[in-house]
Amino acid sequence: MRATRIRRATAVLVSVVSLVGLPYGAVADTPAQAAAVVPYGAGPATTSSVRHIALQGAVNVRDLGGYRTDRGRHVRHGRVFRADALNKLTDADVATLSELGLRTVVDFRVPPEVERDGADRLPEGLTVTSRSVNDLGLYGRIMAAIGSKDPVRQQEMLGGGKAERLMRDIYRSFVTTPESRRQFAETLRDIAYHKRSPLLYHCTSGKDRTGWMSYLLLRAVGVPSDTAEQDYLLSNDIRAEADRRTREGLKQAGYMENPELLLPLQEVRRSYLAAALDQAEDDYGSFHGYLTEGLGLDKPTLAKLRARLVR
Repeated sequence: MRATRIRRATAVLVSVVSLVGLPYGAVADTPAQAAAVVPYGAGPATTSSVRHIALQGAVNVRDLGGYRTDRGRHVRHGRVFRADALNKLTDADVATLSELGLRTVVDFRVPPEVERDGADRLPEGLTVTSRSVNDLGLYGRIMAAIGSKDPVRQQEMLGGGKAERLMRDIYRSFVTTPESRRQFAETLRDIAYHKRSPLLYHCTSGKDRTGWMSYLLLRAVGVPSDTAEQDYLLSNDIRAEADRRTREGLKQAGYMENPELLLPLQEVRRSYLAAALDQAEDDYGSFHGYLTEGLGLDKPTLAKLRARLVR
């Protein structure tokens, strides 16, 4: 009995720590074409909707196309997709992905995330390109805090602004860490050179490493900064219910007395994005300097990226 309880407790902990939450959404009848459309916003620089791919085993899966550029053109649909972890996909979800025509799937998760949560479930013949982006120990910190079941320790580890500071540090590391820069740059090159795309990239929650990658891509092809920021912030709307259920489940299971401590880790915030952008300006003089010097993207690559994605 004791061994069974331990296994169950471990399973619950691994599930909730991933911050993916419970199954969310419904499977579209005709995957790529009938994907659920999430209302987004209107205005001169935005589209009226975002193509959200509704799956049972993942929450934050989207086609990055449709956004208007600063020259009045639009990002093509069906070329780049962003997602959260794909390890819980159902057979129907895998069939949905197969309709997207993917050639490349990039996983930004670090090895402990993959080991605990599981490898991606993908259509036959499609393999994962692992490009781990350092999370500065975030995954382990969450595991330790929740696993302790100690409200005092959890407050000490995550409260008082500590969680927010850790998130800002992680975003700054996207700019300062050479290995992280290399992983983002290689993914942009894969998108620019068409033999590797259509391409999907993801992390665990599809909001931080994936959110920064999406912001980079949209800005690189001429999407205005405010529109790229709205795409980044949209994760809060799409993930809200799943994340609420995660917090509720943690409280009911006795893991956390105050699961609201997780909010800074579950949400994306303008201050997090600003931390990365400020770091880029400090280190490279501008966002463009970060693209060219920090990521090493030359003019021909940026031109191919725009030609590939913009119509």
